[in-house]
Amino acid sequence: MREGRRRERPLTVHHLNQLLLVCSLVLLVAVAAVRISSRSGLPSLLVYLGIGVAMGQDGIGDIRFDNAELTQVIGYAALVVILAEGGLSTKWKEIGPALPAASALALAGVAVSVGVTAAGAHYLVGLEWRQALIIGAVVSSTDAAAVFSVLRKIPLPARVTGTLEAESGFNDAPVVILVVAFSTAGPVPHWWVLLGEIALELAIGAAIGLAVGWLGAWGLRHVALPASGLYPIAVMAIAVMAYAGGALAHGSGFLAVYLASMVLGNAKLPHWPATRGFAEGLGWIAQIGMFVLLGLLVSPHELGDDIVPALVIGLVLTMVARPLSVVLCLVPFRVPWQEQTLMSWAGLRGAVPIILATIPMVEGVHASHRIFNIVFVLVVAYTLVQGPTLPWLARVLRLGESGEAADLGIESAPLERLRGHLLSVAIPEGSRMHGVEVAELRLPAGSAVTLVVREGKSFVPMPTTVLRRGDELLVVATDPVRDAAERRLRSVGHGGKLAGWLGTNGT
Repeated sequence: MREGRRRERPLTVHHLNQLLLVCSLVLLVAVAAVRISSRSGLPSLLVYLGIGVAMGQDGIGDIRFDNAELTQVIGYAALVVILAEGGLSTKWKEIGPALPAASALALAGVAVSVGVTAAGAHYLVGLEWRQALIIGAVVSSTDAAAVFSVLRKIPLPARVTGTLEAESGFNDAPVVILVVAFSTAGPVPHWWVLLGEIALELAIGAAIGLAVGWLGAWGLRHVALPASGLYPIAVMAIAVMAYAGGALAHGSGFLAVYLASMVLGNAKLPHWPATRGFAEGLGWIAQIGMFVLLGLLVSPHELGDDIVPALVIGLVLTMVARPLSVVLCLVPFRVPWQEQTLMSWAGLRGAVPIILATIPMVEGVHASHRIFNIVFVLVVAYTLVQGPTLPWLARVLRLGESGEAADLGIESAPLERLRGHLLSVAIPEGSRMHGVEVAELRLPAGSAVTLVVREGKSFVPMPTTVLRRGDELLVVATDPVRDAAERRLRSVGHGGKLAGWLGTNGT
């Protein structure tokens, strides 16, 4: 007993230093790998998975890790952060018109995809029905991280991007319910019971997410915090609160965090660029940690027997289930066939299916390790094919959009005692505000340009001062005209001095 106790050494500062060194090296390698993935068109998740596999028991790191429960918990936490970051960066003007189609894909589309994929897994691969249904449900969810990282690099029509992003944010909730139902011991509930559970959980999650997001946005816009760095922390805390509230109320926490973040992201909060950058950084850390951990969990030497079944199931999913679900769900919306084709091919899978594949492992489902291996191979193989070919397919279908005028970067800081706001406006390359005189901005009464920073030097502008790209403006606006001033600035940024005549607005 004494010898055994001596071997169980507590965590020391030396061990902590070693752990910090390893984590920092992994982060640096992952950050450097983003450049490789951006040039090749591959989603960065494959690079991070490769890092995890290289560190695992079959790689150079020889780290033995097989804790599916811990992976599931950390994966859920990372997914909350990724969905929050995605919701914060989603513009309502793009996602609003696409919301009905995205909802249809996230609900009816998932049902079609689960049924077709499960049938293929059962009849073509020979899996039992429970295993086939689990795999069908697991791989039917498009991955938010993969979709956000790939689609935002491609100049697609707003309807296509909005539909795919909203679908990836919404379809996690029903898929999680299905995977848990199929993985739980005992008979699978009848389909109408599952539909009722899904509808109830989605309704609860949506109500809590919208309520928390609206209350959080109202509070942040009416309370002047003493430091700008507190706003990003408060925003992320509100988003996580929405997830926790939805989950504790037996609703969909994933839907709650996505909707709450979307409300916050469209609420024109103070110090928004700083908040956006903070959320994006947390999203990258969550992706890196989640994918590396999933790579550690897999054992490459056990994948050999599952490669062919994974490719067969993936072929059914990619070439039959996904296109069929897209066509059936988008028929009422009269979406052109070119956009339907791209949406069918853009149903990217990523970490979410791999995380969901840990649920049957935790529940002790028969052959759950094989399910995990099949899902892992399927995700890696078809992401290698779909990710790099999306830009090519968009060009073939002639869905690429020409570049528009660059939007302004506007940051707002509340002036509580003066009942006003200080707007910091950055004029980027491509903005049509270049060449506009200050007087031609025609800001509403109660707002004015008080300072211009140009090439590191600041000066008080005259009404005839011509603005240039790269300038930074300080605009003071009273509380009643703050929104009108920002709308006018954005409209001039898009339409130039004739924005009002051209009908360009800044909403």
